[in-house]
Amino acid sequence: MQGGNILESKLNLNPELIRSARSAASSIAEQTQEFINKNTTVTVERTVARLLGVDGVDEIDKPLPNVLIDSIKESGGLSRGAAFWIGNAMVQTGKTPQEIAEAVSSGELEITKLPVADEKKIQEVVYETAKKTVERIKNNREKRNNYLNTIGEGSQPYLYVIVATGNIYEDVIQAQAAARQGADIIAVIRTTAQSLLDYVPYGPTTEGFGGTYATQENFRIMRKALDQVGEEVGRYIRLCNYCSGLCMPEIAAMGAMERLDVMLNDALYGILFRDINMQRTLVDQYFSRIINGFAGVIINTGEDNYLTTADAYEEAYTVLASQFINEQFALKAGLPEEQMGLGHAFEMNPMIENGFLYELAQAQMAREIFPKAPLKYMPPTKYMTGNIFRGHLQDAMFNFISVWTHQGLQLLGMPTEAIHTPHLQDRMLSIENAQYIFNNARDIGDEVEYKKDGIIQRRAQDVLTKAEELLKEIEKEGMFDTIEKGKFGGVKRSYTGGKGLAGVVEKDEKYFNPFIDLMLGGAK
Repeated sequence: MQGGNILESKLNLNPELIRSARSAASSIAEQTQEFINKNTTVTVERTVARLLGVDGVDEIDKPLPNVLIDSIKESGGLSRGAAFWIGNAMVQTGKTPQEIAEAVSSGELEITKLPVADEKKIQEVVYETAKKTVERIKNNREKRNNYLNTIGEGSQPYLYVIVATGNIYEDVIQAQAAARQGADIIAVIRTTAQSLLDYVPYGPTTEGFGGTYATQENFRIMRKALDQVGEEVGRYIRLCNYCSGLCMPEIAAMGAMERLDVMLNDALYGILFRDINMQRTLVDQYFSRIINGFAGVIINTGEDNYLTTADAYEEAYTVLASQFINEQFALKAGLPEEQMGLGHAFEMNPMIENGFLYELAQAQMAREIFPKAPLKYMPPTKYMTGNIFRGHLQDAMFNFISVWTHQGLQLLGMPTEAIHTPHLQDRMLSIENAQYIFNNARDIGDEVEYKKDGIIQRRAQDVLTKAEELLKEIEKEGMFDTIEKGKFGGVKRSYTGGKGLAGVVEKDEKYFNPFIDLMLGGAK
C-alpha cells in the first residue's frame, strides 16, 4: 500500500469517531487561522526579503535580512510588510532588493523615509521579482521529479538516517557513506539550540555541537554531494533539515531554493519543547508550510517528542490528537496529504507485557486514519541504555512494525543511541537491520489480520476514543488555552511567555505578501 488508500479497517475503527475527530481538528485550525491571518512576524518578513533576493551579512556578520527588517520594525513600518517597503524602494531608487539592503546596512538609505509611490506600481515591481524566485523553486521541483523518473528511489519505508558531526564537509563524507550503505534520506541534524537563534547564520560552517548549522550554503553543499552519490548508486537520495524554532519560514525558504526534500516542520514543537512563544510559532508555521507545500517538500511533524516527556502507553492519544491538528494546519497552508510526514514513535517501556502489540496497534491505527500520508516513524530512544544488544533488538522490533504497517519514513535507531553521536559502523548496522527485516517481511501487513476485539483492536479503539474526546475539549477551549493547560506532553506554556513574542506584529489592512498569493495551494 505504501501511503495509498486502505479500503477497510483491519482494526475495526469507528469511522464516525474518525470523522468527528477530524471535524474538531478542522474547527481548531480554523479558529487559530483567524489569529494567524491578522498577524505577521519578523521571521516571516525576513523570509519575504530572502525570497526577493536579499542575502549575505554586514561587517559584524549580522544577516542582511535581519538588518533590513530590524530597520523597518524600529521605524514602526513592519505592519505594512517588507514587500511594500522593498517594492517602494525599488520604484524610487531603481535598486535591486539586495542593493537596497546593503544601502540600509551602510546607513545610506532609510527605507521607510522614502516618498511612497503608487501602490499598483509597488506591487507590480515586487511580483515581477517574486515570480523569478517562484520559478527557481518550480525548477527545483521539476529537477527532483526528473531524478525520480530516471534514476528512481528506494522503496518505502524509506531508510532515514542522521549525520551530526558539526562540520559540513565531514557530514558530506558520512552522508555519502550512508547512501552507499542503503540510506534513502539523510537528515543533517542542527547544532544544539540553533532553533533559539533569531537569525540564520551565513556561509559554510565547520564547527557545531551535536549537529551542524543550518545555512543556505550548507544546504547547497550537501545537496550537491547527495546528487553525486545518488547518480553513483542509481537512487535519488533525499535531504532533510529542520525548519523549526525562531526561523521556521526562513529555513523553509532556503530549503526550497536549494532543493531539500524533507523538513521537520511541526506546528506545536517549538512551543512545547523550545519554549518559543505560541503566537510567534503559529504564525511562522503557516508561512513555512506554504513554502514547503509549494516546493514539494515532505514535512515531518514532532509528535514523537511528546512521548519523551509523557508516558507512551498512557498518553498515546495526545499523539493522535496532535496528528489530526497538524494535518488540518497543513491543509490550511495548501500542503497535500502526500507531503504530510505525520510523526509518531516506538517509545513504550520495553518491560510492559504485550508492549509490542500496543505499538503495533498504534502504528496500524495511524496508517488507517491517514492513508495518504508518508508517516514518519521514530525509533525507541527513551528506554535505550548502554546495553547495545538489547537496543539493537528494540530497533529490530520497531523496524518489524514499520514494514508491517506500511510506514513511510523510517528514522532508524542506532545500537549506541544513548551513548554517542552515531559512528559509521553504527549506521551501517542499523541499515542492515532494517534491510533484513524489510526484505524478509515485506508483505506481512497484507497477509495478517487482527483478532476481532483482541488486544490490538481494543488498544487502537481506546486511543482513538480518547483522542476524539481531547479534540472536542480543545475545540471548546481553543488552541491557546489548551497549550496553557499543558494537555500536550504535559508541558504548559503561557500565551505571552516564551521566546520571540516581541517579533509578532499585527498586519495593516494594506499589508501584502506576494509569496502567499503565488505559492498557496501547492504545486501550480
